[in-house]
Amino acid sequence: MALKWSDGHSCSVLCLDVSAEGLVASGAEGGELALWDGRGVLAGRLRLPGARDVTSVAFSPACPARLYAAHGETVSLLDARALKEPAHCFQVNEEEINCLAVNEAESALAAADDAGAIKIIDLESKKVSRTLRHSNICSSVAFRPQRPQSLLSCGLDMQVMLWNLQKARPLWTINLQDSEMEEAGAQAAGQFFNPPLAHSLSIASCGNVFSCGAQDGKVRIFRVTGVKFEQELAFKGHSLGVSQVLFLPAAYWLLTGGNDGKVLLWDVSSGVGKQQKSPARSLQRRKAPASAKKEGKLNKTALNEDAEILPKLTIEHGEKVNWLSCAELKGSKRVLVADQSSSISVYPLPDA
Repeated sequence: MALKWSDGHSCSVLCLDVSAEGLVASGAEGGELALWDGRGVLAGRLRLPGARDVTSVAFSPACPARLYAAHGETVSLLDARALKEPAHCFQVNEEEINCLAVNEAESALAAADDAGAIKIIDLESKKVSRTLRHSNICSSVAFRPQRPQSLLSCGLDMQVMLWNLQKARPLWTINLQDSEMEEAGAQAAGQFFNPPLAHSLSIASCGNVFSCGAQDGKVRIFRVTGVKFEQELAFKGHSLGVSQVLFLPAAYWLLTGGNDGKVLLWDVSSGVGKQQKSPARSLQRRKAPASAKKEGKLNKTALNEDAEILPKLTIEHGEKVNWLSCAELKGSKRVLVADQSSSISVYPLPDA
């Protein structure tokens, strides 16, 4: 049975984040922003200017009192110690923002939007330093831990991309649909009625392993090696689209939330780092000239998609999951779930 945090919002909660000090921020439709303490007590509430939906919130890793909130095409910087009018507003995106990410040094902020643009804001100068692009809506973006210049993104163009902020082109790209068709074979090429639109990314604490959730219900696990990444694991996680993925601080424990109303906990450690490198695959990837856009290909023999991976915990939440977060509350791990309602659901998690 879920504990409910209510009275913070009157509309659907769209996004969540937890600060290093345990403060929880939630954003909702209509510009509603709320802060909660570790007991689930409302600590502050604000309606942001313009009353646009708050689609992403992100605390600064370097200074937990600083909170960034995306509403419409605007990113507002707020002081979580005294929630009031924004201290600064960044208005650099041309379409609605879907996801924010702040690097560990708080030197850069990434804002991904419906136009497929990722605006990289230099937080010292408060100006855009780089614009990165997907060909369709960019749904999720995340900085890699201990690598403030390294960024991962995914979108409804079914692309997963690895970026270095000093370059305008991705270092490495995988198209999820091409990969699926390659594995299924030409015979099934016309049977993709549920394309793998990529909805969410999460990076493990090591910085080299990340997960991606997609519309086809699959969860995919990738490993970054240098300037490229390879898929190590793929498994059917949900009967409908995977709207959220979230690596826990413990090594390779993963939370996923879906449009099927389920929240699942997985241990993917057995499938990570077990695949042998394929020399043929490496040679295949070197065929393109160095100046060309690099694209990853998958090798079915090296992909652990047939392994039976079962969730360690199944939460029948019952509502489409908008956002997942994890917090240490009263000495125990809890998963926070935002859905179509105006409340936040809180479930206990086993020790990972």
